[in-house]
Amino acid sequence: MSVIAALDRLHSDSALASGVVHHRVAPARLAGYAPVSPPLNDPVAAGLKRLGLERLYVHQAQALSAARRGDDLVVVTPTASGKTLCYALPILERSMIQPDSRALLVYPNKALAHDQMDELATLAEAVGAPARVLAYDGDTPMALRADIRRRASLLVTNPDMLHVSILPHHPQWREMLSRLDYIVIDELHSYRGVFGAHVANVVRRLQRICRFYGSRPQIISTSATIANPVELTAMLTERQPMLVDENGAPNGRRHIVLYNPPLLDAHLGIRRSAMADARLIANLLQQLDLQTVVFCQSRGGVEQLLLELRQDAVQAGHAADSVRGYRGGYLDSERREIEQGLRAGQVRVVVATNALELGVDIGGMAAAVLVGYPGSVASTWQRIGRAGRGSDDSLAVLVATASPLDQYIVTHPDYLFAQAPERGLANPDNLHVLLSHVRCASYELPFAADEVYGHEDVQAVLAHLEMLGELRRSRVRWHRIAGDYPAGEVSLRSASPERITILKQGIDGEQVIGTVDRETAPLYVHEQAIYLHEGQQYLVDRLDWPTGTAHVHAVSVDYFTRASGNTTVQILDTRREEAHRGYVLQRGEIELTRRVTGFRRLRQRTLEMIGWGEIDLPEQTIQTEAMWLTLSEELVAGLSDAASWIGEGSFSRGPNWPQQRRSVLERDDYACRWCGAKARPGQGLHVHHLRPYSTYGQGDDSPWQTANDLTNLVTLCPSCHRRAEQSVAVRGSLAGLGHALRHLLPTLLLCDPGDVSVVSEPRTVQTGLATLFVYDDLPGGVGLSFEAMDAFGPLIGRVLELVEGCACTSGCPSCIGPVLADDLGAKGRVLALAERLIEGLS
Repeated sequence: MSVIAALDRLHSDSALASGVVHHRVAPARLAGYAPVSPPLNDPVAAGLKRLGLERLYVHQAQALSAARRGDDLVVVTPTASGKTLCYALPILERSMIQPDSRALLVYPNKALAHDQMDELATLAEAVGAPARVLAYDGDTPMALRADIRRRASLLVTNPDMLHVSILPHHPQWREMLSRLDYIVIDELHSYRGVFGAHVANVVRRLQRICRFYGSRPQIISTSATIANPVELTAMLTERQPMLVDENGAPNGRRHIVLYNPPLLDAHLGIRRSAMADARLIANLLQQLDLQTVVFCQSRGGVEQLLLELRQDAVQAGHAADSVRGYRGGYLDSERREIEQGLRAGQVRVVVATNALELGVDIGGMAAAVLVGYPGSVASTWQRIGRAGRGSDDSLAVLVATASPLDQYIVTHPDYLFAQAPERGLANPDNLHVLLSHVRCASYELPFAADEVYGHEDVQAVLAHLEMLGELRRSRVRWHRIAGDYPAGEVSLRSASPERITILKQGIDGEQVIGTVDRETAPLYVHEQAIYLHEGQQYLVDRLDWPTGTAHVHAVSVDYFTRASGNTTVQILDTRREEAHRGYVLQRGEIELTRRVTGFRRLRQRTLEMIGWGEIDLPEQTIQTEAMWLTLSEELVAGLSDAASWIGEGSFSRGPNWPQQRRSVLERDDYACRWCGAKARPGQGLHVHHLRPYSTYGQGDDSPWQTANDLTNLVTLCPSCHRRAEQSVAVRGSLAGLGHALRHLLPTLLLCDPGDVSVVSEPRTVQTGLATLFVYDDLPGGVGLSFEAMDAFGPLIGRVLELVEGCACTSGCPSCIGPVLADDLGAKGRVLALAERLIEGLS
């Protein structure tokens, strides 16, 4: 069946038609070719012709010419456009002229590395190049490693192996590193945030060792479409590359459908599950015999949907193994089998994480279903591009979740189709990351007394390590004297070396299943948390803080947990300030003191809160970068006078409320605890919840006993109560604004919502004013919050569009965050605040 038939079914199916909110057709494009001068030599041209490659696309020819000149370059073209030839041709040409030439090719994961190794080996054999293409990763048997070090002329690896195995043992790699002519960094856009900062330092260490052995390799990078490929390449390599971005590869028509699951409760903003509707769509495509890839956001999502689709396939008369999963954690042999099944057409549906987003060869799929927005335009187009290779038409369906980011995307389709892609950011000079890699570099080679490493004062870092007893300075060099192996202690996915080990209870005792940063452990592995690993849910039984262990057991539940707590902020340094009408924007360095105090249980499919619990753990302190928004007293007063900000509504506060209210009034001697005022005729005293009642939950199961505890209640006069309620409203409104802002930041920057966090304070200690802080959620920061200040105008505009356009009445998880039924004014307060902020910019 055709793609058009699938579109007709989507638009006519009673269960799906109402969810189709946008359909866009990307036109087909013809191939664009270009000659190279001098032309390819006869063996290379003949070899490519045998592979069906008779001419080079424009970008391939431009890349080859630049590489021949010795330029560093970055190639930015879509998925399946033939980027491999952009670096393979110059490498193979050099090997035919200079057989002892070496190349190091770095891929972000093993699956892609092995796939590309096979393609490179095929190319080398076809053109007759004397190049030995070999892989070196964590799965390489120890018995083969010495032989690979001797024989490899094209070494395929990943950043982790380069960091932990090759660089610390560089004398064993002397032959390769001294003859290294090329470094290839594939899928450059995936190296951002903390991971990008680490990889940039690994590249620094690699170039440092290359200089020691007398080589200066060219660096060729490839990337999906991002807004700043040259800048990101320079951040990662400290070199200024030539940009090659004129795509010459052809493609067929692409039909792209944005799908928003129908509302189940418009008042609360609850929609049908994205997973449930993706299941319906995938089954429809399988019925029409369209080979389909379904992308999920997590390993757990892959396993859940895979199980359901296999059951559906068997009931429909298809073989169970016509539906397969693909994610990290599968054995190499399993992945190879699945890839071969896809290429051969035996596997009709594959459910995958982003492990299939990158350039692994899976043949020409007819359709792609994206369960949730991947977090960036670059990743979205990478996934869309997995379908419709060649000149065939294809279909892609993006199924939105309830998150604010997803809802913004499906209600603003031009963001995907007309908007410039996001900027990628990495901060290699993050002090925590830098310190870890200076340790590693000092193990690899002594530091010269005047050596430059990155953009920070490395001599100060070295002096700090000397003070810790790790280094000793001679007259001209710093030598490592600590008897450790620093690379083994540094994860490229984290800024912190301190970890909590997660232990699973099994028949044979406990076994390690993973680790988390100590800074984030209270959020993810507190007692009663649901921790997800390899698609399996685990309930945390105990977090032993002193020993650094979390003890878990496997469960199967329909909810997840989200921790919350108290965060206090101290501004350490203000580096920039912008005054606007009614508020001030600033950015700089802050110190956060966080204590996780409670958690919520949220239903997986609807984000409905179904429970709450307390957490008792030590506070954590980090220094990081932040942007903060400070509201003037006049702006807050104006919103209050306009009745935009109100306190809690009138609702039941539990069966013991009348008695507790009388007890508090008696305890406080019928006087306001803030100003001392007594009750006056016609104007009684109020009893106020210090922690808002609504935050404890609603309904028959709400913990009203805790909420109405006498320690949480205070007597206030109406005037003081108004100020107290305004404080609650200010905090809630800033928090709602921050929730939307945090989730929409990835529409402007190449980051995930989890890379930044927000905290609101109705009156900060240092300014005495209402303030919203947006900060990088890792020690030292990577520059994301700084960029948020530069993008503040467009960002607030998008917040306003999102909240105004949301179908809920009072606020919901899809716009300003979970709002309980009593707080009917929450959405209006956030809208009023966003409007004033936009007015203040003009």
